[in-house]
Amino acid sequence: MKALRVLPLLALLALFVVCAGVDDCDGNSKSDRVQSAQQEVMLQDATSSVGMPAIHNFRERRLLKDILELRDQAGLVTMTYFYNEMTGKLVFLCNSIGYGIPYATQFTNPQKIAASYQSGYAVTAQADPNGLFSPAAADGTWVMCKNPKGGDVKPVYVEPRIVVSPFELKADYAARD
Repeated sequence: MKALRVLPLLALLALFVVCAGVDDCDGNSKSDRVQSAQQEVMLQDATSSVGMPAIHNFRERRLLKDILELRDQAGLVTMTYFYNEMTGKLVFLCNSIGYGIPYATQFTNPQKIAASYQSGYAVTAQADPNGLFSPAAADGTWVMCKNPKGGDVKPVYVEPRIVVSPFELKADYAARD
């Protein structure tokens, strides 16, 4: 019974000896710590010398808020075009609803915490609700196009770069309903 109590103490002692033998238990060497400290001093000097930008109107933040709110409008009707690299012109693709959604956009957080350590976290990939693991990046875009032969709207996957606009743009091909 006493041997079982001593075992965890021996394990702790062994861990202490191992950690004492290296520069740092979280893997940082002494030179890494020195460089990090020097970098922090330089950044403090830079901040003291230069300061923060004198932002008073927050115009870009207001514009982004406006864009997010406009994109969230119910029934937002748009027109989708793709750019023809051969001719340098826009080509009409479809009347659409909303703006294109990049293929790599994920409904859920793409990562989850797998383990927590004193020095940080270990993360692992997390599947989307459909059980698939979406890529971190992809060239395609999902566009909700109106069916020209009906009133329904269906997702269309598009590989070329697209332009989605809330108003008609000049295009080479204008096959509209």
